[in-house]
Amino acid sequence: WKQNGLTVAGGNGQGNGINQLSYPWGLYVDDDQTVYVADQSNHRIVEWKSGATSGQVVAGGNEDG
Repeated sequence: WKQNGLTVAGGNGQGNGINQLSYPWGLYVDDDQTVYVADQSNHRIVEWKSGATSGQVVAGGNEDG
């Protein structure tokens, strides 16, 4: 357990840019330390691979549905 955290996803205010999240609702970290975020208001799943400087949309991102 570390006393101080490190932002690994988002951190650029609320919005719909690839470096932004809007009401993140779920989080999953796989065995490779890839972070997946369910970005609710943007209707997408975004992944950040370990060491990456930006994420990529892996599902959704168009609109409701």
